Amino acid sequence: MQARARAALGALVLAGALGGCAGAVGPGGDSPFAPGASGGDAVDGLTVGHRLMAAGEYELALKAYYRAAAEEGATVDVLSAIGSANLKLGRLGTAERVLRRATEADDRFVPAWNNLGVVLMEKGEVAEARRIFQLAYALDSGQSDAIRENLRRAIAKLDKPRYDPTQEEDYALVRRGAGSYLLLTRD
Repeated sequence: MQARARAALGALVLAGALGGCAGAVGPGGDSPFAPGASGGDAVDGLTVGHRLMAAGEYELALKAYYRAAAEEGATVDVLSAIGSANLKLGRLGTAERVLRRATEADDRFVPAWNNLGVVLMEKGEVAEARRIFQLAYALDSGQSDAIRENLRRAIAKLDKPRYDPTQEEDYALVRRGAGSYLLLTRD
């Protein structure tokens, strides 16, 4: 009889445990499985990408921007963001191509022009970068300190001569025997 009581008690405990699982299968239960689609609003890829860029996660930001391109299309905002992420990743050729597409999509979009100028500076194409920064500065009506600083740097880099006479040192030529000379600096 004691064995029957134990078996009945075990069956009762098992039924109670299984009964507790039945409620978890429906919506809102404490299921151990991942939830399905919540139906809530998801944050768009562009916003996620901007947050990842601010956090220094450029590769993840680029993936978020590609997601935004798939959802929204290749808008000037998305193209500019993709170009910026590629710039941060050091992919200058890709960044330049994408940013040029962005400027073709909207020739008044200042961030794309500025970032294109930065890419050109990085590539050593200072004269074109200066022209691009001047255009961005004009489109922005001189409101952005960053664009003004970029333009200033491009102008300074172009105007700086390769040989700087202000850094000229005073040298002295000293004869050391037949046909031998020593070059000394004067302190």
